[in-house]
Amino acid sequence: MISFDNTEIAFRSKTNVELKRAYKLYKIVSSSTFVSFGKWATNVALTIRFPIKRAVKATIFKQFCGGETIAECNNTIQQLWKYGIGTILDYSVEGKNGEDNFEITCQEILNTVERANQEEAIPYSVFKVTGLAPFSLLEKMSNGTKLSEKEKKSCAALHIRIDRICHAAFEADTPVFIDAEESWIQKAIDDLSMDMMAKYNQKRAIVYNTIQLYRWDRLEYIKSSKEKAEQGSFLLGLKLVRGAYMEKERDRALEKGYRSPIQNSKKETDKDYDLSLEYCVLNIDRIEICAGTHNEKSSLYLTELMETHRIKKNDPRICFAQLLGMSDHISYNLSNAGYKVAKYVPYGPVEEVLPYLLRRADENTSVSGQTTRELSLIIKERKRRRST
Repeated sequence: MISFDNTEIAFRSKTNVELKRAYKLYKIVSSSTFVSFGKWATNVALTIRFPIKRAVKATIFKQFCGGETIAECNNTIQQLWKYGIGTILDYSVEGKNGEDNFEITCQEILNTVERANQEEAIPYSVFKVTGLAPFSLLEKMSNGTKLSEKEKKSCAALHIRIDRICHAAFEADTPVFIDAEESWIQKAIDDLSMDMMAKYNQKRAIVYNTIQLYRWDRLEYIKSSKEKAEQGSFLLGLKLVRGAYMEKERDRALEKGYRSPIQNSKKETDKDYDLSLEYCVLNIDRIEICAGTHNEKSSLYLTELMETHRIKKNDPRICFAQLLGMSDHISYNLSNAGYKVAKYVPYGPVEEVLPYLLRRADENTSVSGQTTRELSLIIKERKRRRST
């Protein structure tokens, strides 16, 4: 049985200096008060155009991002691949609007697909649909509101951009993940993903939709999607995650007076996540999956499912994924045991990636036990190194 407690393997890519930096960073994000203050101070600094880029780039950016450009990610890509871990280049610029910016983002995603085509160390690409179209348009597409002529043109442009990306991924034979987003725009994303899968997933899963299992309706959605894939004779590509918009979802549901799409408890989320893993493994001839999780129990459970159903550790239809700078004890121990593992490597200009970085800080503070676990493992490894 694989163990996630082996810190020598977990941190073997880290120098003592890097380990010390990670320790200091996780000490900071373990304080919700400090994180809240840091977010406020960062927003103020950006508003008054105070030069904070150097400080951010040397600390939180260095921990969780590969660089400002694809070229700057080279060292991270090679360092991960040295230990058998692939890279998923994630252009993490958010909040851009306007057709020109959507086109720039589309081209950048195409650049990541092209780079993946050149390098075995980059097994997947990824994008957010909100980087390619207005949020308001996706909301209208999701709830069936009639579109204006201008919105119809934007919708057509969105379809073209997504098809360009998926076609490039198909030509490169490199799968692409379509990230999940807020529930009130997710139907449009689901529909677009299903269209692209029907078109490009005939022989293998090139296009993957992302399923947030903190939603109580997603397990059933997986099952209905599998039926559609069978009827359409294509493969279903799914990235399974727990989710990233919980507070926003609950607040909106309360404000607008509808049932929250979020599970009542973390226990229910964990149950549905593991049931989804089981369902996908049982249907592995139709569903190819990426388990995007920092949860040790779910990661271990997937290895057990694979063993039970005699699926090889390096089967290309199953991948584990974590974020750069987080859960190295899972990523490196899985890779060392022979499983297919990849890290999300966010990149982009420091100032424009800040929203992503602040969410990471929030996530580590809010997820029960996440920061404590990261810190305890770092402390354990630092002690081990001092004693040898």
